[in-house]
Amino acid sequence: MNIQTSALVTSINLYRRWLSPLKGFRCAHAAFYGGMSCSAAVQELIAHHGVVGSRHAVAARFHACRQAYGHLAAAPGVTGGSRVQGVCCCGPLPIPFRCG
Repeated sequence: MNIQTSALVTSINLYRRWLSPLKGFRCAHAAFYGGMSCSAAVQELIAHHGVVGSRHAVAARFHACRQAYGHLAAAPGVTGGSRVQGVCCCGPLPIPFRCG
């Protein structure tokens, strides 16, 4: 693992351990589909494929997270409607979201 990849994986670890729990919400992708949050999935992609090698998969993951938010926001009976608010974990664009 090169220095750039190692630094980014460490940064995501710090985010997941210290900042993410303070937010009080989780990413739309994990809430809608289950499984890993975007930060966990991106960290795994970067660790296995490097920063450059994972860029398309990371972009696809954030796109899927934006779509999951759309599904959750459109289903007020499932999510409680107004309870869907906040900003997703670590996308290049803020994704408004809150689960529960």
